[in-house]
Amino acid sequence: MIRIKYMLVIACGILFADFAHADPEADRQALVNYYQNRFPNVELQEYANGLYAFDENAREQWLEMEDFPPYEIAIEEGEEYFNTPFANGKGYADCFESGGIGIRQNYPHFNAALGEVVTLELAINQCRKANAEEALPYLEGELVAISAYMSFTSRGNMIDVQIQDDDPRALAAYEAGKQFYYSRRGQLNFACSNCHAQSAGSSLRADRLSATLGQATHWPVYRSKWGDVGTLHKRFRECNEQVRARPLEAQSKEFRNLEYFLSYMSNGLELNGPASRR
Repeated sequence: MIRIKYMLVIACGILFADFAHADPEADRQALVNYYQNRFPNVELQEYANGLYAFDENAREQWLEMEDFPPYEIAIEEGEEYFNTPFANGKGYADCFESGGIGIRQNYPHFNAALGEVVTLELAINQCRKANAEEALPYLEGELVAISAYMSFTSRGNMIDVQIQDDDPRALAAYEAGKQFYYSRRGQLNFACSNCHAQSAGSSLRADRLSATLGQATHWPVYRSKWGDVGTLHKRFRECNEQVRARPLEAQSKEFRNLEYFLSYMSNGLELNGPASRR
């Protein structure tokens, strides 16, 4: 913690400001410059497509899959769930701005009243609780489908996550997410950045590794490995398990802060979720 707070953090050639003088926009621009210098032939918006920005063969297969997307059923089910009234007669549209349509790009955000980061999935359950409905599981089923539908209505919008510079708690949440991303953990002693910054574009077994940029653009995702649609936090959990780190719950404070950091890093990229991945 002292190292993070008082020293400059240099990760994979990317220079970040220390905690006391943190500048999220400077961090984001440094990351953009890093990838543009490393992959000069990759257009910035292509990073929203993950590994398919680097792998032409995999990209062709992916585009063919998009003709009959495996997440289509989740969108249809999510729309039905979204439009089904609660027992009190209200619905999800009453909880969100613009009736919940086309707003994914604004999540996650720091809620000053709660003093914490609120993701879209957390907001969906907050809406249910406010209307005397039971919370839904975060990793599968109805909530994932609702998230997929709300993401689908936001396709083409640019990620626009804001960090209030007049609220030090928001900056602290961002910094906590950044620290998580660049800190080694687990028995394998790996950080997220080891794969997605240092080794981005390289092969790991049969797959190419995606870049940090764009990792928040396309969720929820249908993964062939899962045989189902899952959330970004499901992927976080899986990565933690793969490096044999302490498991964390979906929508834990740590994961919400991590999503806050990753989403800010993807500001200006188009949302294209839900999506399909291997």
